[in-house]
Amino acid sequence: MATDPLPAATMPVSIDDVRAAHARIRDSIVRTPTLVSRTLSDLTGATVYLKFENLQFTAAYKERGALNTLLQLPAGTKGVIAASAGNHAQGLAYHANRLGIPATIVMPTTTPTVKITQTEGHGATVVLEGATFDAAYAHARLLEKERDLTFVHPFDDIRVIAGQGTVAIEMLEDVPSIDTFITPIGGGGLISGMATVARAWDKPIEVIGVEAELYPSMYNRIHGTDMPCAGDTLAEGIAVKEPGAITSDMVRVLVDDIVLVSERSLEESVSLLLQIEKTVVEGAGAAGLAALLAYPERFKGKTVGVVLCGGNIDTRLLANVLLRDLARSGRLARLRIRLQDQPGALFNVARIFDQERVNIIEVYHQRVFTTLPAKGLITDIECETRDRAHLDRLMAALHEAGFEASPVELA
Repeated sequence: MATDPLPAATMPVSIDDVRAAHARIRDSIVRTPTLVSRTLSDLTGATVYLKFENLQFTAAYKERGALNTLLQLPAGTKGVIAASAGNHAQGLAYHANRLGIPATIVMPTTTPTVKITQTEGHGATVVLEGATFDAAYAHARLLEKERDLTFVHPFDDIRVIAGQGTVAIEMLEDVPSIDTFITPIGGGGLISGMATVARAWDKPIEVIGVEAELYPSMYNRIHGTDMPCAGDTLAEGIAVKEPGAITSDMVRVLVDDIVLVSERSLEESVSLLLQIEKTVVEGAGAAGLAALLAYPERFKGKTVGVVLCGGNIDTRLLANVLLRDLARSGRLARLRIRLQDQPGALFNVARIFDQERVNIIEVYHQRVFTTLPAKGLITDIECETRDRAHLDRLMAALHEAGFEASPVELA
């Protein structure tokens, strides 16, 4: 990976391309703030600056590359087409509609209805085809030829890469002291653009990419490994099985390293950003913070720029993430308690909860589907505590009273 900035001169995208893209698009996008997080800085030992790209109109940085591409299309372009079930679809649809360019977006048939509705709301024609992204992509390339449309790739296009690089321009203009970028990698468009800027800047800037452990596609490409790319990741926006050809070459030359983060780290980061910064990010948008939390020694003492690249997360999924985080921190728990089937048994347990000032949320009483004898029963009690120490005191009180109790742990 990157050891010498000189090869950057041979790359297909230059700092001049990124500066030109910024001049082209800046009046039509939100110049999102880059703000220091004192709490996250204290937590990690780095000075942490967050770039709030989740505040773009379509809640993601993808608008930048899409708009830069649209503004360079030749006169008389009949329309554009893309294959996407995510942020690229909405960014392209929104700006194409604003510019009066017809847009067609091909999505897999499994795409959630809310994403279809949002994309159509930006004026695009949505075509549902195939159960996978690959099938949707193949159909989009077919329609491109049949209907004489212009295909706009979500990441493997120099105009898109230059547009995404404008994120780094703004961050360094706003905070010149940044010496490290931590950037999510899916197909590689964002990090390729940002690394182009970093390598051409007037001081050394380290560029670290982040992928979900379940989808280490760029890591595999660069390091020659063959780890599987599959599974349900919270970071669906960077769940890419095959990175781009152009972006892979750029990452190999310009990026210092790629780290992998677990699903648990991603969940924790989404929750922390909501609690600490009062901002909603999707799983991919939280990947930079997840890396910072997972590898604190690597970034300690550095001035780090983290891109919150998107905020499009399903509200039900967000609720699950927040509740799971409460459970892991001990503030929400489900306790499995063995009781005798006799009057007053549940009352005696509830009295201990009252003594310890623990709030009971739900009670599940199970008499039939249990391996206990007929006179035994299992009670699951969901409860709310102040913290892990408070939960531990409750458990100790239950055991002292003679009850068999154990927490139902999360994965």
